[in-house]
Amino acid sequence: VQLQASGGGLMQPGDSLRLSCAASGRTRTRYMMGWFRQAPGKEREFVAAISWSGGSTYYADSVKGRFTISRDNAKNTGYLQMNSLKPEGTAVYYCAARYGRGVPAATRAWYDYWGKGTLVTVSS
Repeated sequence: VQLQASGGGLMQPGDSLRLSCAASGRTRTRYMMGWFRQAPGKEREFVAAISWSGGSTYYADSVKGRFTISRDNAKNTGYLQMNSLKPEGTAVYYCAARYGRGVPAATRAWYDYWGKGTLVTVSS
């Protein structure tokens, strides 16, 4: 599966933003999706993940309650709704995927497919 993240931009603290991740290729095979982010000078970190059905979602503690991951399999697109953005949320956001029906992991190495990231800058 090929992935393309989009929707990044320059935001102010407290703003909301929705990122999209468009999938193409072998999308009829079930796959789990995850979002990661990488701030300047830091390691890429887990943000959120979602199962194929969307019935199971997982979040990093740092975004729990503010971010919502979702997906529309009919559109082959995943989403990351980000509310109450904070300056520490400034990063390149990546979407990732792994084929299968299981429970998605929060580990970067677990995902097989990655899209190019989209930059989110949160600054006043």
